[in-house]
Amino acid sequence: MYKKQMIFQKIVCMLALIAAALVFVGSLGLSTDLYDALSRTILYPDYDLDYTSVAGSRVYYDMFGFNSDFTKVSIVLIIITLALFFTNSHTRRKYYIGNYIATGLVVASEIAVSVWCIPQIASYKATFQNNVDFEALEAFSKDWGTLYIGPNDTFWFDLCYWIFGLLIVTACLLIVNVRFKAIVMKGEKEALASGKGEANG
Repeated sequence: MYKKQMIFQKIVCMLALIAAALVFVGSLGLSTDLYDALSRTILYPDYDLDYTSVAGSRVYYDMFGFNSDFTKVSIVLIIITLALFFTNSHTRRKYYIGNYIATGLVVASEIAVSVWCIPQIASYKATFQNNVDFEALEAFSKDWGTLYIGPNDTFWFDLCYWIFGLLIVTACLLIVNVRFKAIVMKGEKEALASGKGEANG
């Protein structure tokens, strides 16, 4: 049982780090297509975001602040997730208070980041799909040789949903791992106590 639990905890900790890294990747890619397609349509972005060749194209600039914070938060999430490895939660045979604290911090961070990001990403996706004049954008892209993306070209938005889905699953698996570890540790303690009792008998 212990071997299975040890393998499981190592996989879960690695998965948590991979998920955090993917959040960072998602933050970098989220506005990539929007930048290539929309940024040049606004002539004076520092003064008037509505003075544009394509109605609704300001969504790229509107989400810039969130995207910047998203990237910073993803870096913090990676650092917090590394606490699992600093405390050897991926290899330790017995968990101590530090392991429980590290796991709790990672789980709380994963859930908090997901709750903060998902609604905002969904909102910006809806704004992009509903507010951008795609006919004007297509004409602009032909005239100026820029990237054209249609209302269904939402790869990065959709990918972020999958990434945060993985992040939430990882949080659940970390909780399962702690419970699994507690059961195994209790079983070992009882086995040792039983062995001592038989030896003393």
